[in-house]
Amino acid sequence: MSETFVDLGFVTAPSGVVVLGMAGWIDYWREVGEPLSVRAGVAAKAGGGYLREEECEAVAVPAAADRPLAVRATTEPSMFDEEPTIATLEIELGLPWPEGVDGPVLLGDLPVDRSGMVIGDGVGLDAWTGQEDEPADGLGDVTFWGRYEEDAHARFGGERIPHPGGVDGVYGWLDVPMAEAVALEAEISTWRGGVWGQGVAGSVEPHVDYFRFRRAGLHHPLNVGAIEVGGCQVLGIDWCQGDHSVRHHGGRDWGQAFPVTLEADGTGGTVLRWTIPPYDEDEEG
Repeated sequence: MSETFVDLGFVTAPSGVVVLGMAGWIDYWREVGEPLSVRAGVAAKAGGGYLREEECEAVAVPAAADRPLAVRATTEPSMFDEEPTIATLEIELGLPWPEGVDGPVLLGDLPVDRSGMVIGDGVGLDAWTGQEDEPADGLGDVTFWGRYEEDAHARFGGERIPHPGGVDGVYGWLDVPMAEAVALEAEISTWRGGVWGQGVAGSVEPHVDYFRFRRAGLHHPLNVGAIEVGGCQVLGIDWCQGDHSVRHHGGRDWGQAFPVTLEADGTGGTVLRWTIPPYDEDEEG
């Protein structure tokens, strides 16, 4: 694993609380009890803590409210394609390391969510919109792929656009009104039977936050995208699906959860660190 950190961007946390959580479940916290902001606030007041409710998992910690907080990572080659993947994620908290505390301080552990990970303000993330929500701008992106994608392109049109599902991108259209997007995807998907491996598969990604961060990270080598949520800058990490399937599939149920700690940064400050150790073939199975 490389010990050289690369900058991923920054987040803002005007509430004084930073959350690292599973992107696929951020909007679900409010469905299973108290909002994320309430839970995160309690954990931050205690110096930081691990949160879990059903499938929702996150860690919340106190942070400086008056400045951008840098996020960086070390990388290692993916088992899937040898491209860089995150090995250590580190979030600057803008707070001094507390006197008399021996570090690191273990807060808990987190699995790698197939839907990605999110870093953001504990209150701002209450506004997060997920896959079942309506896009604020009423727009969505339409993509299609499969055995007959070239035939479908000749029939329906579309442009090559970057997409995690295709090395060379996939065909589709960006920023389409949702009613039109849904109708277009249905027409394409049923054009040759709508069966995987026999026809053309299609997808509509509405402009909710879950899809916005994925689109924002399409050109980043580690699939990191910055978006605004609840008036705060949020970073999302859209994990490579191949790497996730090879390395992280099964998540917590298969022991694939990794330690999250508070640590001194060497200059008197505090960082939140999520450490994903190198793969050990001897531990497979």
